[in-house]
Amino acid sequence: MTIPRLRLLLLSFALHAAAQAGEVQVAVAANFATPLAQIAEGFTAATGHTLKISAGATGKFYAQIAAGAPFEVLLAADEETPRKLIAEGLAVPASNFTYAIGKLALWSAQPGYVDDQGAVLGSGKFAHIAIANPKIAPYGAAGLEVLKARGLADALAPRLVTAESIAQAYQFVATGNAELGFVALSQLLVPGKPLVGSYWLVPQALYRELRQDAVLLKAGEKNPAALALLNWLKAEPTKTVIQIYGYGHASGKP
Repeated sequence: MTIPRLRLLLLSFALHAAAQAGEVQVAVAANFATPLAQIAEGFTAATGHTLKISAGATGKFYAQIAAGAPFEVLLAADEETPRKLIAEGLAVPASNFTYAIGKLALWSAQPGYVDDQGAVLGSGKFAHIAIANPKIAPYGAAGLEVLKARGLADALAPRLVTAESIAQAYQFVATGNAELGFVALSQLLVPGKPLVGSYWLVPQALYRELRQDAVLLKAGEKNPAALALLNWLKAEPTKTVIQIYGYGHASGKP
């Protein structure tokens, strides 16, 4: 094959890929927004498809999807919401799967403030502790479970600062509006950025496992790009990114 013909063939492939490229509207739990942005780069490079990402609390996305929001894929912070959407006919049956196991951390922007046993929770030396709304954010519900397990839920209730999502809970701590906060470990382990402050990785025994499920929504059922994204989430490059951010895999391995 001559060089001109090879170039013509490569150009044909490139034009075909561009013609087939699509867009996916993705609703993603706030804790996974940063990892998804990195995953999206590899996905677009490999497939040509692009993502239109909206990040927020899983419970809010459920309400929006039920009201007709045109999201095509949901990356939830729990497994219950995707199952509920399937049961209600709003998502495609058998399309749900666990893409990551979330890890909860108690964090302070101040170095040395949080000890490795979480004893600071019972110290009484803080005025505010941030937590995502337990009614709509699975990580917030997990944080509340920890307080109950430690027997501190009632005592610390007046000090709780409730955020709309885990992203806002992080901001409350980062800006000093709360000395402590329950956040996702992935928010602290950002590749290329130094760890700020101090944190306690909460033992799994203190809260229900955060199995984060993906699901294909009815609006994306006929979108090849949506199907491609779900497959990409199971690919090895994606699993590597997920592990780097401190998540566990569905097998239970870190």
